[in-house]
Amino acid sequence: MNRGLATIIFASVVAFFAFFFIYPVVMMIGGAFEGEDGAFTLVFFVELFKNPIYREGLMNAFGLGVASTFVSFLIAMPLAWITDRYRFPGKAWLSPLLLIPLVLPPFVGAVGVKKMLGASGALNSFLIDLGIMSAEQPLDWLAEGRFWGVVLMNALHLYPVLYMNIAASLAQLDPTLEQAAENLGCPPWRRFTQITLPLIMPGVFAGGAIVFIWSFTELGVPLVFDYNRVTPVQIFDGLKDLEGNPMPFVMVVILLVVSALIFTLSKWLFGSQRQGATARPKSKSSERSVRPIYAGICTAFTALLIIGASLPHIGVVLLSVSGDWYQSVLPDPLTLSHYDEALGHSLVVPSIQNSLTYASLSTLVDIILGLAIAWVVVRSKLPGRQFLDSLVMLPLAVPGLILAFGYFALSQKGGEFHFLVGETGDPTLLLILAYAVRRLPYVVRSAVAGLQQSNPALEEAARSLGANLMTTLRRVSLPLIGANLLAGGLLAFAFAMLEVSDSLILAQQAEHFPITKAIYTLLSTLGNGLELAASLGVWAMVFLSVAIIGAVLLAGKKGGLFKF
Repeated sequence: MNRGLATIIFASVVAFFAFFFIYPVVMMIGGAFEGEDGAFTLVFFVELFKNPIYREGLMNAFGLGVASTFVSFLIAMPLAWITDRYRFPGKAWLSPLLLIPLVLPPFVGAVGVKKMLGASGALNSFLIDLGIMSAEQPLDWLAEGRFWGVVLMNALHLYPVLYMNIAASLAQLDPTLEQAAENLGCPPWRRFTQITLPLIMPGVFAGGAIVFIWSFTELGVPLVFDYNRVTPVQIFDGLKDLEGNPMPFVMVVILLVVSALIFTLSKWLFGSQRQGATARPKSKSSERSVRPIYAGICTAFTALLIIGASLPHIGVVLLSVSGDWYQSVLPDPLTLSHYDEALGHSLVVPSIQNSLTYASLSTLVDIILGLAIAWVVVRSKLPGRQFLDSLVMLPLAVPGLILAFGYFALSQKGGEFHFLVGETGDPTLLLILAYAVRRLPYVVRSAVAGLQQSNPALEEAARSLGANLMTTLRRVSLPLIGANLLAGGLLAFAFAMLEVSDSLILAQQAEHFPITKAIYTLLSTLGNGLELAASLGVWAMVFLSVAIIGAVLLAGKKGGLFKF
């Protein structure tokens, strides 16, 4: 690749990230330390930790992160172990279903869970019918334990992250280490705790760090559960008085510092640990057959967990077709009228159109940038190409809530991003940029994988025959990596369509609402707002399912979508 062109791309991408990613984060941090006279101060941090409400919010947020990570581990570890080590009936079609939670935004699933676990919900109705619970004194499971309701939703949504990391670590484990311990008489539990678990700890910690950061900064689920004494919700509520209240800036900085520490700790402790992580020879697979009774237990355990993880999805689907769902196990009667009515609602169709616009344009930005970045990283010999690769991965380490808050603060009148919204307050450009920055890593990783797997000799042959760079790109390179690029773009588009934090914070006027903001607004609408929100959630679930399946089919034959 031409060194001059590589340098231009490198400088352009660094400038883009400096202005639309690093600058908002730095300015947001500065707002937490700037006093009324513009001087440096720590007084706001002192005030925050003196305030019992803010302290409680931080403790609750940290507790949600720890508890959600622990529950996710309890689900993911046995699942990964079973699917890696044993053959059992139905494994081939049960294993992909373990990723079902990824196809529904968790705050949408929380709507279905509320309907099933409320005082007049499906679970209590079932227990009353069995005579286990009194109809006069039903238990409101969520009101009695909203904290654990949020933990449950986080764990059910995020356990696939830990599962995939642990399964990948187990797949890379050298089986001879465990076999040697077994030959020396080491019992199974001790073998697991002293050999297997320490060796797969990098994968456990990497997945756990993602789960913790996500749960620690989660906004949508606490909002749906009316769990307001948690820092992300307090930040969201503080947007109404941002100019006169520095506390949201302080809380955002604390979330950012904790998230950065967890991410850095995971890299420092286990980022370069490779003991026992040699590629497993095909002839030495640790998967083995077991007695029929144990194989049946494995199948039943996996199936039951899939059913449990699908409860939010089931609740949303049932709510979307319910004519009346009060004090009954199932809705009665069933109706499809909510889907028809949703299409005529003043929020629904415009929100779909808005999301299509925001997601399409942000994906176009990602594909152009992602292809250029991948070309520099893989095809050039520019000294800073590895720095560029690392730079564009940073959005994965910064929670969406934090970046969205930075964009919102800078887009206020007098802010550096105010020109993006103008006097009308139209957040279109702001949302496109926010979506593009957040989802760019997906496209970059996919394009890098495609270029690494394609033969550069074909491009060199085209150039030697007189084709210029653009012709080579159009006629040779893009056909070779098209499936990878399309897969990454499809995921970026799908997740942008269903983005939560950016949508809830940046879209303030109804005419600009994307889908997720429309769903959140419908939840508080009188009448059949819940049912309309559920029908829109079903549409989102189907859309994301198709997108993920399409991305896997497109990139799967090329050797994996996210090759880090």
